[in-house]
Amino acid sequence: MIEARAAFTLLTVLPVRGPERLDRTVAGRAMALAPLVGLVLGFVSALLVVTARIVTKVPHERPQTMLPAVLGVALLALLTRGLHLDGLADVGDAFGVRGGRERALAVMRESTIGAFGAITVLFVVLVQVSALSVAITAHRGTVSILVAAMAGRLAATLSCVEGIPSARPDGLGALVAGSVRRRDAVLATVGVLVVAGLAGRLDYDGGDTGRAVRAIIAVAVGVAVSTALRRWLVRRFGGITGDTLGATIEITSMVTLLTMASTIPNPVLRSLGLD
Repeated sequence: MIEARAAFTLLTVLPVRGPERLDRTVAGRAMALAPLVGLVLGFVSALLVVTARIVTKVPHERPQTMLPAVLGVALLALLTRGLHLDGLADVGDAFGVRGGRERALAVMRESTIGAFGAITVLFVVLVQVSALSVAITAHRGTVSILVAAMAGRLAATLSCVEGIPSARPDGLGALVAGSVRRRDAVLATVGVLVVAGLAGRLDYDGGDTGRAVRAIIAVAVGVAVSTALRRWLVRRFGGITGDTLGATIEITSMVTLLTMASTIPNPVLRSLGLD
């Protein structure tokens, strides 16, 4: 329970009292439980999406999808106090400046957001909202936002696995870098895949095997992209930081939503009901 409270304290604004002292052992176990935080956030946001769809439905007209999508993504940002989006903006600014690693890290520390950061956040959020809107139209919106929230936090867990360095000697990155045991990371990955499959099978919009397979594929694609992104960020900055974790969460969520919204032109998947 201490580690679970620490996970919610680190990754959300929910009124959960974390431990008074957070060492690397507790931090590592908390980051291993990050997908659980994603499950809770995704479930709450999915409820809002469903509610928005119901209250904005007009008889004999096409259901609204954009407003529920905006509200769902906005609630995720609200429940995390925008920290992950702030990290995404800082990383965008760091990639937009000339200079070496130290210059990029210095830019990431600045409290202001520059043009590159603003543009990065703008397009990532636009893609998230648009993809979720398409998924809602295809009657898989609730499972999409749930799976995206879990996949994003799983990416954070995998970014803290043993052997991954911190870019700085202080800050959140130094606390959690390399703190997650590989066994715990594997268990977290398996857990997210299982829950994603169940969510697709039991989806409010009409769960079936096709949605379950799609959800599992979406998590796999998101994790694959987050792995490539993490390696790129480590090469650029020399390790992870709290900002790179936030950027990884947001981009992985975006990729997962895109996968849930996309049509997969594969006869085998079509036979399972994946359009």
